[in-house]
Amino acid sequence: MELPVVSLKAIILVHWLLTVWGCMNHILPASYAWGNFSVLAVGIWAIVQRDSLDAIAMFLAGLLLTVLTDIIHISIFYPSHDHLGDTTRFSVGMAIFSLLLKPLACYLVYRMYRERGGEYTFNIGVTSAGQDRSTYEPIDQSEAPPQWPPPGKAAQPPY
Repeated sequence: MELPVVSLKAIILVHWLLTVWGCMNHILPASYAWGNFSVLAVGIWAIVQRDSLDAIAMFLAGLLLTVLTDIIHISIFYPSHDHLGDTTRFSVGMAIFSLLLKPLACYLVYRMYRERGGEYTFNIGVTSAGQDRSTYEPIDQSEAPPQWPPPGKAAQPPY
């Protein structure tokens, strides 16, 4: 089954709205808002620079990291008493809903990364030990310098 094409703008808009609603109550700390809104800012960078692999890769990495941080934030700061207000329930519910949508968003952003020409594996810039040696030229084997004039031709008289 092929998933429909989803715009990066739609992904960012949905997560922005859910993050705003998740921050309505002061149950979750400021680090929740800072983490999610900074990742969404990188997503805006990925919208502006449509051909940039770095922007979309950083947005994908940020989404993956916020999955982990959102789990930590929600699990630590979830209110434990039974008498929760409506605003608190709505706010935490939207934060949980945002967390549940992030794996789907990560998959869609990964597809966009592949469409922009990204590789299956992420290259973080560290050179590996097994480098490509197709352009390797040995310097320890010296070739005889070319002779002038070539041995098969006689020297031409100067004009």
